[in-house]
Amino acid sequence: MRLRKRIPIFTAPAALLATIFVCGLLSAQTPERFAAIAPAMQGFVDKGEAVGIVTLIATKDRILYTGAVGKTDLAQNRRMHTDDIFWIASMSKPITVACIAILADDGKLAFDDPLAKYLPEFAGLLVTQAGQTVATSRAVTLRDVMTHTSGFGEMTTRDPHLTLAETSRKLAQQPLRFQPGSRWSYSTAGMDILGRVVEVASGMPFDQFLQRRILDPLGMKDTSFWIAEDRMSRWAHSYRWNAKANKLEETTIPYLYNTPVTDRGRPPLGGAGLFSTAEDIAHFYQMMLNQGALNGKRILRLETVAEMTRKQTGSLEARPGMPWGLGFCIVEDPSKMAANSVLSPNSFGHGGAFSTQSWADPARNLIRVVMFERDGKGNPDNSDVRIAFQDAAAQGLAQ
Repeated sequence: MRLRKRIPIFTAPAALLATIFVCGLLSAQTPERFAAIAPAMQGFVDKGEAVGIVTLIATKDRILYTGAVGKTDLAQNRRMHTDDIFWIASMSKPITVACIAILADDGKLAFDDPLAKYLPEFAGLLVTQAGQTVATSRAVTLRDVMTHTSGFGEMTTRDPHLTLAETSRKLAQQPLRFQPGSRWSYSTAGMDILGRVVEVASGMPFDQFLQRRILDPLGMKDTSFWIAEDRMSRWAHSYRWNAKANKLEETTIPYLYNTPVTDRGRPPLGGAGLFSTAEDIAHFYQMMLNQGALNGKRILRLETVAEMTRKQTGSLEARPGMPWGLGFCIVEDPSKMAANSVLSPNSFGHGGAFSTQSWADPARNLIRVVMFERDGKGNPDNSDVRIAFQDAAAQGLAQ
């Protein structure tokens, strides 16, 4: 079998070259402009607080920088590369919602349609209220699900190989946690339901719709719900911080329900099921910053992008300084979280449970992506690695 040529990595302070492209926004771009990023990231690897890290900076037109430090798999002592594949967890959510948005543009559904219009099992939902189970005050809409205001909780028990249809029917049997639209509460299972809506409204399996309408047009060639056997050497393994031992230990991915990353019997779970690379994620955000189009291919209407990236949750309290759009976190007040301080108001993005992060800043025409797999060491949205990456990047962006 012919071996795949690998993209080089840069870890040592003496070799801080990175993949840099000239950009009109940042004239006279040189590798040295972002030279501070690699040693900042390497510091976390040297301290044993991260195994391997990939970082990326882009504009809506091009990638300005990408670099990698550390290892992709400690047990095999494999070096991290910029094209390594990460479990992106909840970074899947905006991509899933983009599928719903495409169907809205196609006239196949509307954001304010009742969920039960497509999935009848959600008619007659019940809600737990004041210790009793009562009828809902109104129907749950697709918009409710996309903004985490539906009242859905998480799956209490499930077989890892339930289809999306079976997952939907099972979740419909659970009472809501609150009346639709009355509160904000994060629900990964709710986003899984949207994958089933895509299947019903489009008439094709969710993963195939995603492939045809988003991944292929945007050139997201390494994004999937499963890792192919021939790409396993590029899988960035997951690690959990053991506070007692003061070190990282390899762990399974809980959201995959103890199945291998290659297991195609596991359904395409839109809430947190995708694997991807930093560059693939950059392509998705470039499309969003270009108001729904990239490289001559239109994915979403301009008006739809605006709707997805505006505040949808009104006065409902979500995360500090971050209300919700459709699938995206919206940064309203950057001062409320240290890691958001470099972002402009109205920036949008999403993080993942194991610390992957992706954020677009329309005011500055910038995309920042940091990928590493670490659980159990504080809020992943506000991680020390993300803050250090952004601080190091700021030095280059200011020149």
